[in-house]
Amino acid sequence: MKAALWPSLKEVIVVRHLVLALLCFALGAWAQPVLIGFQGPLTGPWAVEGDWALKSVQIAVEIVNARGGILGRPIQLVVEDDGGTPKGGTLAAQKLIAAGVKFVVGTYGSMVCMPSSELYEEEGVLHINYGCTRVDLSARGFQYYFRTSGRDDSQARFFVEYVIPLFGAKRIAVMHDNTAYSLGVAEDVLRFMKPLLDEGKVELVYYDAIMPGERDYTPALTALRDANPDIWYYTGYYPEWALLLRQGKDLGLDWNKIKAVGSNACPISETVKIAGLDAVVGAMITQEPLPAFLVEKYPLAKEFVTAYEAKFGPIHDSPWATYAADAIFTLAFAIEATKSFDPAVVAEYLRSGKVVGEGITGPLSFSPEGDRLGVPYMLLICNEKGETELFDPAVHGHLVGM
Repeated sequence: MKAALWPSLKEVIVVRHLVLALLCFALGAWAQPVLIGFQGPLTGPWAVEGDWALKSVQIAVEIVNARGGILGRPIQLVVEDDGGTPKGGTLAAQKLIAAGVKFVVGTYGSMVCMPSSELYEEEGVLHINYGCTRVDLSARGFQYYFRTSGRDDSQARFFVEYVIPLFGAKRIAVMHDNTAYSLGVAEDVLRFMKPLLDEGKVELVYYDAIMPGERDYTPALTALRDANPDIWYYTGYYPEWALLLRQGKDLGLDWNKIKAVGSNACPISETVKIAGLDAVVGAMITQEPLPAFLVEKYPLAKEFVTAYEAKFGPIHDSPWATYAADAIFTLAFAIEATKSFDPAVVAEYLRSGKVVGEGITGPLSFSPEGDRLGVPYMLLICNEKGETELFDPAVHGHLVGM
């Protein structure tokens, strides 16, 4: 009997199913998403920062995915709320690790970052924080830890070497809240100010801490008023900063007479919402560049701001949220360059000091310790409309912020 020239219907169906199965497998493997975790304070006292950061990360993910993803694979975010507490940070890290995430963006707050980053390090998860600036975070010898933001010592140096001379201030007041971040900045201010103190060029007339979360700071403000400083630097977070400005104003303190300067954890927009415009006008903050200051300098900044405003409305005045988005771009650039999804390979590449790409905030490169290189600072002021303005004697009054 001669062999059949054509396969039977049953054989055709079997082959078709086999081909479809192989095709589906190939397509599925090709399109398998890259899981990237996001950890941030979506609840708690810093929830607005967490919300801004998550939105910014979502925009960055959309931009990367629209360009074809990372090595042809789309990013899929896995989101965990840490509530802005160390315990919450630990729980969020445990959940992300359990979900199989190998790359994480987060978080806001050095005291939250400390325990969660230890867990990521133990599990070999590459961790890029966006709003944790305590100096010693990068002094632990970790392999997988990075940050896209600057460090407290850079901000403290800027205050001492630029802000104090700018106003010719002689009588200096420094207030912190004993949290890891706030105390770190305050201690660095004292360290950089020591030569000026030793030479008698300035006098430290007030140095003390408040308790975060309280509702009445009248005793601390009364002591501050009696110290009669030329300039007052508060190194804590915006919820307390807003109350301090409000209650200080009610006590008769004048921010034109006493230069009130908050840290980079005190966004002016949120401070105005909490304290009221009349209490914040003239108050300043030391800050990294905001997205609105960068659109003419970096193409990705313009693309990011345009996409953010189209989806969420006016862009935030938080550098931290922007650094969170830049953490996504850092991962995308580094994975593409190494052609590897192995956190160890990507981490080694990031520690080389090479510029991995140009992000929203400029060239992205890191020290062997994982610190972001080349982060600038500026002095911002709340104008009479409650807007964030760049303070510069040469251009003061010209709106360059939001």
